[in-house]
Parts: sequence; C-alpha cells; structure tokens
Amino acid sequence: MITFKKTRSIAFIGLILVSTNSCIKEDFLDTVSKSMLTDATMWASEGNADIFLNDCYRSLYPKSNTNDNLDNFSDDNDSAGGAYAAGYHWKCGIVVPSVTSGIRSGPSRDADWINTYIYIRKINTFIQKVTENSENYSEEWLAKRIDEAKFLRAFIYSELFMRIGGLSIITVPQNRTMTEAELYVPRSTFEETFDFIIGELDAVLDNGKLAVKYKLGDTDAGRATLGAALVLKGWLQLFAASPAYNSSSPAVPASADNLQAFATPAAARWATAAATNKQFIDTYGHKGTGTYSLFSNMPDFWMEANEYNSESIWDRQHVAITMPNNYDTFGGPSNMFGAHYSWGAYCPTQDLVDDYQMANGKNITDPTSGYDDQNPYEGREKRFYANVVYDGCSYKQDWMPKAYIYYSRIDKVNPSSDEINFGGGDVSNTGYYSRKRLDRLHRSGGGLNGMNYVYYRYGEVLLNYAEAQNEAAGPDASVYEAINAIRTRPGTDLPELPAGLTQAEMRTAIRHERRIELTYEGKRLFDLWRWKIAEVNLNRNLGCMIITNSVPEDNSGVWVYTPSPLVHPQVFTQKMYFNPIPQVAIDQNPKLKQNYGY
Repeated sequence: MITFKKTRSIAFIGLILVSTNSCIKEDFLDTVSKSMLTDATMWASEGNADIFLNDCYRSLYPKSNTNDNLDNFSDDNDSAGGAYAAGYHWKCGIVVPSVTSGIRSGPSRDADWINTYIYIRKINTFIQKVTENSENYSEEWLAKRIDEAKFLRAFIYSELFMRIGGLSIITVPQNRTMTEAELYVPRSTFEETFDFIIGELDAVLDNGKLAVKYKLGDTDAGRATLGAALVLKGWLQLFAASPAYNSSSPAVPASADNLQAFATPAAARWATAAATNKQFIDTYGHKGTGTYSLFSNMPDFWMEANEYNSESIWDRQHVAITMPNNYDTFGGPSNMFGAHYSWGAYCPTQDLVDDYQMANGKNITDPTSGYDDQNPYEGREKRFYANVVYDGCSYKQDWMPKAYIYYSRIDKVNPSSDEINFGGGDVSNTGYYSRKRLDRLHRSGGGLNGMNYVYYRYGEVLLNYAEAQNEAAGPDASVYEAINAIRTRPGTDLPELPAGLTQAEMRTAIRHERRIELTYEGKRLFDLWRWKIAEVNLNRNLGCMIITNSVPEDNSGVWVYTPSPLVHPQVFTQKMYFNPIPQVAIDQNPKLKQNYGY
C-alpha cells in the first residue's frame, strides 16, 4: 500500500466499468489542484501517472472497516446483534445471487463480483496507458509500476477466485467499441484462472524490479514488493492444493466446465506449494537474508508504531483521521463504566476458546493437562490471555484510566451490563470478546486508529509450509521446525510438539495451530472451505459459556460454568463453499455460468 502519510497528492479516480474516460476528483490532501488533469496530461509524467496508481492502492477494500469481517462467517465468531449482520444470515443458510453485495450475498463484501471488475478495469487502464505513453517515463519507473499493477491485479483476482472459482479473465480495459465477443467474456476454468494468477506473480518475481520489503518511514512503504508476490503465490498454491478443489471428491460436484475445481486432481500440487513457501523461507526468511522473521511478541505486532516490522509482508495502509482503521468501532467489550463502546461484533465462540491449550501445551481434553472445567480460565496458554476477554478478567488498554473487570455471568445480586442475555443488542452472546488487533492507544469512534490491515505475515508462511510439506512428504524435521518456531516464539512460549507424530496427527496439530495463531485475521473461513470441513463445523450449534451461581439469591454458593449451545441455528449447504455470481452480472453477460446450487 502506498504511504499516504508521505504522498504529495492522491486523487480519487472513479472509473465506470463501461466508460472510456477517466473522472478525476481532487483529493482532500492535495495542496495543488489536480482537477484539470485530462486523459492526455494524466499520462504525461511519472508524477501524474502515480496519482492514478496511488488511487488503485487506495481502492483496496478496507477489511477492518466493517462489522462483517470474514471471521464472522466462521466457527470462531458469533457477532452480537445478530440479524443486522451478513454473517448471521449466512450462517442461517441465507445466500442468494439476486443481491450484488451485502447482507444476503455471502462473505463477499470485501471481494464482490461487481466491484472487483471495476477495480480490474482501473488497473488494466493504468497498464495500457503507461505502456502507450512509455516515452514519458524512465525505464526503471515503468518496469516497477507495471509490476506493481500486475501484482495488484493478481491480488484482486485472487480474492474473488477464492470465493467464486473460475473467473472471467480480462486484461484490457473494455469499452463500447468492442465486439460482443470481446465484451462478453466467459468464465475460465478453475485451473486456467489459477494458472493466470500464478503466472502474473511469477512474471513480477522473475522481473525482480520491486523491493523485497519496505520499512516504516520508507517513501514507498506500502507499495507492492517481491515479498508480497511470493507470499501470495505460496498461499494460493496451498489453497488450490487443498481437498475442496484438488481431489476426486471436491467440495461441490464436479462438472464438465471445471469452474469450481481442478479437472484432474494431483497430489504433486502439495509439493509445489511447499516448494514456494520454502523458497520464501530460504530466500527472504530466517534461513535466507533474514529480511522477514517472526516478530518477538505478537500483541505488540498490532501497534501502529510497529508497522512494517520483520513479520509484516503485505498490508493495506490506514492513516488516523484521514483514512482511519475503524476495527475498534465494531468489536471489543460493548459496555464499560456505564457507557457504550462497540457493536460487539467480535465474540469468540466456546468452540474457539476450548481450542486454546494449557500453558503446558496440552489440550484441555487431555486428562493430564490440569484443566479444571469449573475454573476454565486458569493456566491457559499466553495467546488466550492476549486474545480473549473472558468472565472475571481485568481488561485494560493504554487509553483507559483504569481497568474494567468484565463479567458475563448471570448475577442477580450484582447485575452487569455485559451479562450474557441472548438479546438483540451489542452484548456478547458467547460470554467472550476478542481483544486481538484492538487499538491499545485510542478509544474507538474518534478515527485515531492508524494501524494498517495486514493481509499476510511471516508466521503464516511457516504455517503454509508446514501444512504443504506434511501433505507432500509427511511430518519430517522441517515441518516440526516450522510449527515449533510459532509455538516457542517469545510471548507464546509453548512447548514444542511431541516427536513421533503420524501424518494425520501432524495434520491435526497444524490445523489447530492455524486456528489459534491466525484467529481474527480473516483466515479461518478459507481454511474451513479448503479443508472441506465447513459442512461439519458450520452445521452444528456453536457454543457459549453460561455462568450462574448455585445459590443465585445471594451468591452464597459457587459459580457454575456450563458450556451451552447458542440459541440460533447454524446451516451450511454444499453450495456455500462458493459465493454466487450476482444475477445482475449474468443478466448483463449471457456467457457467464452460475455456480453450483444457485
């Protein structure tokens, strides 16, 4: 992402999908008016052309700024408030193609069909125009900016690919002078779409024109890098190698058009994914240049002062006031000190809480772990305390004058405004709030949070490698090394995995580690999809914790902890492994074929 704190001028450039003209609007940060830029002057210099590309960066969807982030569609989260959230409707099995984006179109707000192709046209326009006007630019600038644009195009296509499958691949800006054959582009197969995106990333990597990484304060911090291109390639290869798309029994029934899975499954795809993630580790990571490495203490990773740290690979820029990160507005404790603080959108389920291990590295289901189901929050691993607000905990952020003691328990003697009640308000229905990624320095609502949204970080590369290598070759020493690096990092401090695990046992361990390490980073839904377990995990009631006193009249008894199902149903049907293509897009392009089941 371009560093808007340092950019001298950024224009808001609105491009209508079928228009051939650029519409330029002056940005509020400009000190010199750009309102007179025309199609000719826009491409007359590097500075003017940069305005256009900067807007492409700025147009990246701000994933933090919604109450319906991807975690809300997974088994990790149950948003308070319910009915107004798209995730709630989706979990009830309500998703239809008649809606372009929003409450009944599935997890698509951050990557829907219509806006994706508006964005793609914008990027295609940039590539075409700077190529046509290449005499106005230095060779170095032109090569770098085209590679940045190609990376952005690959990234945007990848976001839709993971939700839709095969896409209409368009690499030139369409206009009214084109023939119907040029305008009505059918969907490519799953494999063709995947190959196109990987090919774009390979071209960027082979050219080697981009920086490997930027640091905080660098003029170009936030722009695309070789690190970003390689991590995206490795992730997509892992995604596509997974059982939902790369097996004889894919997530949705195989069809002749092969739009939602590979036509022919190949076990070798796991090895390819492992090789790419190993390339990252051996080239840019801790076994190579060390440009990327694990950050020492993950709670501090999410502070604005630590942006572009050694673990951060690809992010979306936010700037306080002018382009803030509004994540805190929607989550964290809803009521504190008699005031309303958030929408209560980030509420960990009991299912997620139960997956946090004990400090000794054992699962709570292990009878030797020391877990006490009537004292369930004692002795848990450090990530639990860093990430979860639970009954009786002391919640204190730096901006708060004093700590808030959170009580979700049903207490008739000393009732709390955060008492679990399964109502329609913003109080958690699970008995928990997530504190991960919340701004420790500023109260929500003032637009003062400038933390970037991180798409990919080095810890995920290690997890990606471990999973792919385990599937390709079994739990060899390199798999243990990658997983144990995550578990033993300072601030996590878990024991290493036990030796001698089978491939299946290691698979379970890796999936567990992904869930805990990447929780509330928008990863879990894609894992549920690609592992083909959403039909299990999202077809049962998720859990909450009910806490009551055995003598409720005066609290003279003991507090009883009772894991319970949530009061609303969970429904997941086979078609929901993919989003639908909006019906309006199909109406406009008769060559588009709808996804299975819609």
